[in-house]
Amino acid sequence: MKILNLYAGIGGNRKLWDNCEVTAIEIDRSIAKVYSELFQDDVVLVCDAHNFLIGNFDKYDFIWSSPPCPTHSRANLSLQGYDIFRFPDMRLYEEIVFLSHFCKSKWVVENVIGYYEPLIKPEVILDRHYYWSNFDISEIEIDRDYNVNRATKETLSDRHEIVLPEWVKDKRKLLRNAVLPEIGNHIFNEAGLLKL
Repeated sequence: MKILNLYAGIGGNRKLWDNCEVTAIEIDRSIAKVYSELFQDDVVLVCDAHNFLIGNFDKYDFIWSSPPCPTHSRANLSLQGYDIFRFPDMRLYEEIVFLSHFCKSKWVVENVIGYYEPLIKPEVILDRHYYWSNFDISEIEIDRDYNVNRATKETLSDRHEIVLPEWVKDKRKLLRNAVLPEIGNHIFNEAGLLKL
C-alpha cells in the first residue's frame, strides 16, 4: 500500500504505521533530514507539498496532509496585541475541497483547532486537532497529563516516543507540531487500509 505523507514534519503521525510504502514530503531540508533518520525506509522528498499533491494525488492508496497551521491557530488572537495580523492560509481549504472532489483513495487533512469556526466542518476533533476525511473516524480517549503549551522538550519526546538527533535545533517546536503517534495510528486503522 502506497501512502503520501504531506507536510511530514518529523513524522509523529507516521510513527506506528506498518506494512506500507511511505513517500514523505517536507519543504524544510533540515526537518526532512530528521524525518529521514527516523524513518529510513521512507522516500523523503524536499519540495512544496501543495504542488506535489495536485500532480500526484492519484498515485497513492492513502494521503495524509497536515498543511501549515500557524495562521489558523488560536495563538493569532494574542498577536493582535502586538499589531500583528495575518490572513489564514487557505491552502488548507483548497486541499480539502480538491481531495473531496477528485481523490478516489482514502485521505485525511489535519490542522489545529482554529481561532475561527471552520469553514468546512471537520469529520472529527481529536486532541488539539481537526481532521477532515472521506471516511469515518471514531473518537478515542487521549491520555495527555501535561499542558502542551508549557511542556518541555523532554516531556514531549517521552510522550511521542520520538528521540530527536542531537544536532536538531528547536526540538520542542518540532515535537509540539507532531501529531501524537497513537492518533496517527488510529486514523490509519480507521481508514481500513489493510483491507485494500
